[in-house]
Amino acid sequence: DLATARPSRRRTVAELTVLALAVGGIAALRRRGAAGSGEVDALLSAASVLAAVAAAAVFVRLYPLPLRMAGRPAAGWRGAVGFLSLARAGRTHAAAALPLLALLIALTTASFGGSVLAGVEHARERAALYAAGADARIESPPGKTLPEGFAAKVQKVRGVDDAVAVRVEPGFPLGASGELVSLVLVRPEEYARLAERLGFGTFRAAELTRGDQVSSLPALTSPHVAETAVEGVFTMQPPMGQLRLRAAAELDGTPAWPGGAFVVVNAEQIAKDYPEYTAGPAAGRPNLLLVAGGSIDAAALRAAVKEARAGSVTLQAETKAGFGESPLQRGAERLYAVASLAGIAFAVLAVLMSLLQAAPERTALLARLRTMGLPPAHGRRLLVLEALPQVLLAGAVGALLGVASVRLVEPGVELGVLAGALSTSSGLEQLLDARLTPDPAALLLPSLVIPAVVLAAVLGQAWWTWRQRAATELRAGDRE
Repeated sequence: DLATARPSRRRTVAELTVLALAVGGIAALRRRGAAGSGEVDALLSAASVLAAVAAAAVFVRLYPLPLRMAGRPAAGWRGAVGFLSLARAGRTHAAAALPLLALLIALTTASFGGSVLAGVEHARERAALYAAGADARIESPPGKTLPEGFAAKVQKVRGVDDAVAVRVEPGFPLGASGELVSLVLVRPEEYARLAERLGFGTFRAAELTRGDQVSSLPALTSPHVAETAVEGVFTMQPPMGQLRLRAAAELDGTPAWPGGAFVVVNAEQIAKDYPEYTAGPAAGRPNLLLVAGGSIDAAALRAAVKEARAGSVTLQAETKAGFGESPLQRGAERLYAVASLAGIAFAVLAVLMSLLQAAPERTALLARLRTMGLPPAHGRRLLVLEALPQVLLAGAVGALLGVASVRLVEPGVELGVLAGALSTSSGLEQLLDARLTPDPAALLLPSLVIPAVVLAAVLGQAWWTWRQRAATELRAGDRE
């Protein structure tokens, strides 16, 4: 059995070869990425699987040791079921190593594929938010503003949690460089609340309060604008005249103007300092409405916009759906989904084959113990305690291998391209940090399904065995 068998030299050489290939593949993948020079590299593609094979080989060598160590204190327990089950589990037949090896590889593959799918979904959600700026974005036609009271009307649409109106003035020169940036005029409290709700471009409303520095207005800036500031101060030339601004905070993006150079200022302070800017009937009025809501009624929102002739509507959900329309993205997503499901299916098959292989031996054991007076409940407990330790250890190690494989190959997997999110907007490359991270559901689901299958199988075998005649099962066990 595995407790006493010594691995052959061929097996040792094979395991060391797989380990070397896995280390080389992962090192190359982290250095060059999965794309490499544009050609398919078999070693890079199989890096995570090779790592799973190498780790599984190590696990198969070591896993009987903790079970045998746990069996020693079990010898002093009252009753023979605990000790007998741990002793049998720790001295598994060597032939059971192959299904266990397949189980670990399948669990790792399923966990890795599930993590990729979850990462793609998260990347699309963030990219859609960065592209739209909010759950819904309503822009007035060029040169026009939003109707009076339009924000309050949109607040009544089903699914809308918040609606904030702002004004965007695009294309103004920045200081001496003359580079064009967009000026965003907001009410600090409302805009900060919206940014906090969206989780994008968050800041404190107090950062847009002038305070004691009356010579300059506080502003929220994009990173490039902040770099041009001299001692935190820079100038702009919008229609109301030259603005002397102070960079109060630096944001990677902001809902009103995602993916571009921007400056956000306090609209109330601008109206106070430049009254001529808001003197006209439409001057200084909002021309953009940002809407937040988990399940916005798109039809009702479009109807409200059409009725008020407010302009165009961009929905985050529709933007997200557009990211996965290309055949490349759909095919890659289906491939990972099939790989994950196949991994779970192979893991279940490996466990069932292992149980089926040892079924005659366990049946004969139960028959012998039944003739010695073992109650049916103790027989079921014996089968469960014998089968579960291997599977629980394999499930835990499979989840850990899934985490390790994700961490190891993460630098070489570009989820932004796989999600189809980086080809739609030039500014998303800086905003979207699409990294492959372990997904708890993808890691835990396969590790929970397998023990459930094992439990059902061994309980079914115990029930069936107890219905048979002991003499028949004993003869069947002797023939094995």
